[in-house]
Amino acid sequence: MFLKKSSFSPGPLDEYRQKSSFDSKKMKLFLEGEERLAFKDYIFKTLESDPIFTKDLDRPSLEKYREQTFLRSKRLFEYDFLPEDELMENPWKANTYIECLAMYDLSLLGKYQLNVQMFGGTISRSGSKHHAEIAKQCYNFEIFGCFALTELSHGSNTKAMRTTAHYDPKTQEFILNTPDFEAVKIWSGNLGKTATHAMVYAQLYTPDGICHGLHSFIVPVRDPKTLHALPGVMVGDMGHKLGMNGLDNGFAAFNKFRIPRDYLLNKTGDVTPEGKYVTPYKDVSQKFGATLGALSGGRVGITTMCMCNLKLCMPIAIRYSCVRKQFGPPNSDQEIPVIEYQLQNWRLMPFLAATYALHHFSNSFFEDFVMLQTGLIMGDKSERQAELGKEIHALSCASKPLASWTARDAIQECREACGGHGYFSVNRLGDLRDDNDPNCTYEGDNNVILQQTSNYLLAKLKDFQYNGIEFDSPLKTVNFFNNMKVIMETRFSASNVNQCVDPRVSVDAYTWLLCYLLKESSNKLDQQRSMGKDDFEARNDSQPYFCRTLAIAFIEHTVLSRFHDLVTDEDTPSDLKPVLVKLCALYGLWSIEKHLITLYQGGFITGGRPASLIRSSIIKLCAELKSEAVALVDAIAPSDFILNSPIGHSNGEIYKNLYGAMIQGKNALERPQWWRDFVNKPVIGALKKKSKL
Repeated sequence: MFLKKSSFSPGPLDEYRQKSSFDSKKMKLFLEGEERLAFKDYIFKTLESDPIFTKDLDRPSLEKYREQTFLRSKRLFEYDFLPEDELMENPWKANTYIECLAMYDLSLLGKYQLNVQMFGGTISRSGSKHHAEIAKQCYNFEIFGCFALTELSHGSNTKAMRTTAHYDPKTQEFILNTPDFEAVKIWSGNLGKTATHAMVYAQLYTPDGICHGLHSFIVPVRDPKTLHALPGVMVGDMGHKLGMNGLDNGFAAFNKFRIPRDYLLNKTGDVTPEGKYVTPYKDVSQKFGATLGALSGGRVGITTMCMCNLKLCMPIAIRYSCVRKQFGPPNSDQEIPVIEYQLQNWRLMPFLAATYALHHFSNSFFEDFVMLQTGLIMGDKSERQAELGKEIHALSCASKPLASWTARDAIQECREACGGHGYFSVNRLGDLRDDNDPNCTYEGDNNVILQQTSNYLLAKLKDFQYNGIEFDSPLKTVNFFNNMKVIMETRFSASNVNQCVDPRVSVDAYTWLLCYLLKESSNKLDQQRSMGKDDFEARNDSQPYFCRTLAIAFIEHTVLSRFHDLVTDEDTPSDLKPVLVKLCALYGLWSIEKHLITLYQGGFITGGRPASLIRSSIIKLCAELKSEAVALVDAIAPSDFILNSPIGHSNGEIYKNLYGAMIQGKNALERPQWWRDFVNKPVIGALKKKSKL
């Protein structure tokens, strides 16, 4: 512990801030860097100073929330926080901008990103020069876009989408049609009330009757001057959802609706004026993957969004737990903060460690994605570029599930750890829980897309076994598999708690676990095929405990390894290293503990002592980190305006803040409008059926 001047106002959190072994401001600077911090600060202060971004204490109606979100999205265009030239010069600002908007309100982020990135960005990436004007109209707010892929009867199985686009060479137009109600486009954000144009995915047919698969089309759906639906388009709003209700998700159906030929985004395939299909891709699967390339970027973004939710819920629960006092030792009238209870810090500290690990992974993974996008823009056709695309696809198909499930569980644990006050809507944990929930589903159901990751790993193993091709990837996430034989001979080596809290112990356990799971999953698939099952059946019957677990362990190992590299790097400040090492060790042990059965099954650990050591080490680290907890959340929390939680406020005045919010609620001190219904008493039994006897 050392004395330091706090940048926070004096208050109930002072005791824990003084207990910390490091300076939270220095930690924040280390995690973010000066430029990123300055950019965030500029955005946060701008939003706070603009009345349009002020949130009411009471939950707005659905219609009002939609209006507020639209007007706020419109205001973002006026501020133009990230001009195109600045984005090209500093790509990292895109991820930081996403983080700022996500922390303020995921509905606003969704509305803005679906228009600018999923619609406008897809046009820029997948179109040609003649599409640039439409993209420009999107960026200038002349039109408003959405992304329409999912249909009522199909979501994850994108190849089975049934909306059609038949080319008519006589008029040089595509005719979009929805064959029946099951093919209605649905769940498209912005489509409900505001989108004038949609990025519609449809099966492309040429005049010879041949279907060339799923392609993307720019489709006008509403008149930009009136927002009335265009003739031939039925478009509507889906209504109230479990969360993100500021975003108007909608549905659309097309009745032989015609669009110009050049509204086809033609980077992956085109149709000549005469009706001949042409494509630069010889491999159909490569063309299909390129067509849906926008989804990889979306999964990278969702990983960041989930990390943001962790950086919101953890400060709320930690600050509350350090001020909230309940019970105390016998024969004492002094109550103690609930964070001091072993059960409370055991519930929260691992999620705080996960927040730090995923923060670093999210930022570094975004840099990897920028590298991939740069290669695509520069026209890189190298084998390394292709391999980088496959690796990032495999990582994103696992990072989205890990991040969204971790955020889901953390938010719920934080809600319960805050007791009844956590259930109070004004403290935001309920909104965080509901708004995070769709991250588990959109842009690929978590359990479904994990199969893409295991397929990638199993394909690498097949090349190694049958073709003698060593494990190698641009980001080096699979290279350790080359030492599989040696790794499989290793065993859990820690003999006491002091050894077990070395982060290397968890990293080594994960490398063994992955080698074991990769072999076991491959053997399971071979066993299923030997029973006469085709590849589809074999993979379907090899997911639980095998391929699914392999994919999860792979991303957990990647996140842990990157965090370990950071905390052990010689450039990491020496005064920050001790607490970062503890966070890394806790994240690793907490994660690997979930795989204890498999570690026993494969023989990596034997007897009862290793499991006891791992669990004792987790409890020890949780206890040690509780004194660092407030400073750790101070380093990752946004401003109080953005956090928007009375019990999570940096001043620690949880009761004053909560009481103030409670009595300021609309009509909080007024009798109900229906008070006369209480005064007019019921006649007891007046409606009871009388017996005929």
